[in-house]
Amino acid sequence: MNAGNQSASRRVHDFAAIGVGPFNLGLAALSEPVDGLDGVFLERRESFDWHPGMMLEPAHLQVPFMADLVTLADPTSPYSFLNFLKQTGRLYRFYIRENFYPLRAEYNQYCQWVAGQLDSVRFDTDVREIGYDDGVYRLALEGPDGPEVLHARRLVLGTGTSPYVPAACDGIVDAGGLVLHNAEYLPRKSELLQQRSITIVGSGQSAAEIYYELLQEIDAHGYRLNWVTRSGRFFPLEYTKLTLEMTSPEYVDYFHALPQERRDGLVKSQKSLYKGINSELIDAIYDLLYAKSLPGIVETRLLTHSALTGASWNPATGSHTLQLRHEEQDTDYSLETDAVVLATGYGYREPEFLAGVQDRIARDSLGRFAVDRNYSTGVEPGEIFVQNAELHTHGFVTPDLGMAAYRNSCILRDITGREVYPVEQSIAFQQFGTREPAGFPGGVRKAADREPAGVNA
Repeated sequence: MNAGNQSASRRVHDFAAIGVGPFNLGLAALSEPVDGLDGVFLERRESFDWHPGMMLEPAHLQVPFMADLVTLADPTSPYSFLNFLKQTGRLYRFYIRENFYPLRAEYNQYCQWVAGQLDSVRFDTDVREIGYDDGVYRLALEGPDGPEVLHARRLVLGTGTSPYVPAACDGIVDAGGLVLHNAEYLPRKSELLQQRSITIVGSGQSAAEIYYELLQEIDAHGYRLNWVTRSGRFFPLEYTKLTLEMTSPEYVDYFHALPQERRDGLVKSQKSLYKGINSELIDAIYDLLYAKSLPGIVETRLLTHSALTGASWNPATGSHTLQLRHEEQDTDYSLETDAVVLATGYGYREPEFLAGVQDRIARDSLGRFAVDRNYSTGVEPGEIFVQNAELHTHGFVTPDLGMAAYRNSCILRDITGREVYPVEQSIAFQQFGTREPAGFPGGVRKAADREPAGVNA
């Protein structure tokens, strides 16, 4: 696309995408067949590996296989999950399994399979700093062959989220003893099994998966197992079909148009839409507790309404003290435990390499990225795009794998100036605001009445 604009002395990419998780990897796969589009994808890790610390054997995605890297943008793509199954001889086994939800480890293998076919993806390449001059970004890299400089007209930030550790844990993190975020769970599980007591802090899917696995092994290792959550209950992920319609272009339109304060309030109230526990797992936990209670008391406690307010480490006893507050009873209490697993989620941290281009980034009143509807946060439209850094502007669908292909279709449309892949506008039967959604005037239209959304060359 930029062949006529770049000088003979240097190559200027159309865009540089930084960070290769599922979202930017999907963008790489969708970009690959686009003639004349010159993008490069940079990842500091040596290879693709998605949440390796949580690759529990039975764990599966909470979205169907169609929410892969490409299918919802281009069902004919050779980088689809179904083609991965075909090429690896697993398609019939997946078909006989009759389960739409891929195993988490299986999805990781699929992403590695896609990454291995894309020349635009560069691993073991760390972005150290970025500058800007005369319409071009200058990226200083540290690659496998040493320092280098790369130029691009646009940026796509897909650096992902980092493990979140509550401030209340400052008294035990790095103080001694065994404290870990669930991102480290599998590599350190053997250490946990040697403890006299283990406490899991958190209320989401990761906390539930770890609790269930450790509960299965409680008799073999003889530890006490606690699960602490500030939530009033171990709430399930809402997964009814009309609720799922909120993962739609119309709801993103509606949410993005709300005032900033209203959006922030909604994000806090909608956690059950994207941070809940799979209902089947909740039932499995109860059934396991029931079975283990037949011989007698199970050495486990499930503590709700309990906010972690502080923590300390006692080297003399080899245990941690967790200070908790029961938020309904307004009562403080403490819990002694040898090991702590923080299943406390992830949060976005702005990369340090953006320090040199702060004047190119649009901000809201709280200093966060001011992300426009088409996922751009640059002071100039279509210059800097974000992946999974727009929860406050686009809502709970931000980390949803099922909306990734849609977001990438929007980003590619802005980068190329044409609709490479059809970008859906109206898919929901319901109406979220007072304005009727585009494409559904006067109510629900029959599929045959809708105009085809062809590719605009």
